[in-house]
Amino acid sequence: MNARRLRSMYVFGILLNAVALVYAAVDGAILFAVTFGIVMLYLGVRYWMVSTA
Repeated sequence: MNARRLRSMYVFGILLNAVALVYAAVDGAILFAVTFGIVMLYLGVRYWMVSTA
């Protein structure tokens, strides 16, 4: 897989997790919202690693 495709997949994953985080927070499931936030952070770090390589 090339870097451009990986970056687009990471951005898509971050967006999906952002939507899930908002729904979890609105529903009152704070633990799930925190989990989605941690996954977003991880995907952001992976995106940064791919983009700087």
